[in-house]
Amino acid sequence: MYAERVLSGMRPTGALHLGHYHGVLANWVKLQHQYPCLFFVADWHALTTQYDDPRLIHQNSMEMVVDWLAAGVDPNQATIFIQSRVPEHAELHLLLSMMTPLGWLERVPTYKDQQEKLSSKDLSTYGFLGYPLLMSADILIYRADKVPVGEDQLPHVEFTRELVRRFNHMYGREPGFEEKAREAVKKLGSKRARLYDELRTRFQEKGDKEAVEQAHALLDEIQHLSVADRERLFGYLEGTGKMILAEPGALLTEASRMPGLDGQKMSKSYNNTITLREAEDSVAKKVRSMPTDPARVRRTDPGDPQKCPVWQLHQVYSDDACRAWVQEGCKSAGIGCIDCKQPVIDGILKEQAPMRERARYYQEDPDLVKRIINDGCEKARDLARETMRDVREAMGLDYS
Repeated sequence: MYAERVLSGMRPTGALHLGHYHGVLANWVKLQHQYPCLFFVADWHALTTQYDDPRLIHQNSMEMVVDWLAAGVDPNQATIFIQSRVPEHAELHLLLSMMTPLGWLERVPTYKDQQEKLSSKDLSTYGFLGYPLLMSADILIYRADKVPVGEDQLPHVEFTRELVRRFNHMYGREPGFEEKAREAVKKLGSKRARLYDELRTRFQEKGDKEAVEQAHALLDEIQHLSVADRERLFGYLEGTGKMILAEPGALLTEASRMPGLDGQKMSKSYNNTITLREAEDSVAKKVRSMPTDPARVRRTDPGDPQKCPVWQLHQVYSDDACRAWVQEGCKSAGIGCIDCKQPVIDGILKEQAPMRERARYYQEDPDLVKRIINDGCEKARDLARETMRDVREAMGLDYS
């Protein structure tokens, strides 16, 4: 019904590391060439856990945008904006909160998980309880149908889908909806109208999901329908009402392949990261200081790559020939640990080189970064305003 659109965001928590690149940013760079994409700095989300010390949020936000640009996110291909600069996010969040059951928020799996992980903070706030609803508002304000997420975030997308169904059911019944929907069916032409009615009957009487897919394909083929009639026909098909908010779909992304310097997942909380734009000498020092197989006490002691965190980095940065060299050299003590680490250092520096070059361009012109953000915020706000007009009208709040 609505145009394809990808939405994704990140909290501004400091310099991004290579785990962010392999887990998120590399995927963004690919998606921006496939779909219209909106990527946003989730600064309000940062406040859900940093409300007591927000001093670095602005600085971290600007630095994070430079990291995105350095990684290859193209402002000519994607819309880059800051959440708090589009106040419609907050308005939709507020309006959705009026009809969201409290139990829905309390059952979101990450709610209790995060409380346990961040037990040192007082998270008994409405902001923290309501952050899944703010996430839903972020998605729904742009009617984004594609949300890149990992498996652990799938419950958030399903929560949003349930919210959309509840909202459309409660507020999607415009006066005279069925009569207007039947008039829209006539506009399909006699042959298509008969097929639409048959598919609608199959779904509503037999629950035939294939019939819904066929009806969607039928409506997508027809170019002359107005947006309002198209919305009515989708709602009439499934027995709901006018579709005001669109159900998002999850674009499942692979977990990051990037291990940290200690072999665990790369994470700031483990202090095992390499940042996207880290200085070359610092990268080399960190990799050379990595722990290795404990069995290799002396240079002449053979080792086992499977027991060494450096081997995990070889899976990311080395080719088959290099990995075979490492396997043979480590097990026979033919190479030392410093020898083994050098190809990893070279691989990381090679990956970072274009990032440093792109970042330098933006660092030399901070006003350009501000212009990119300003333009992105305007584009995002234009889209958000369209959605809010429909939401206000549906909820009886249109006083124009």
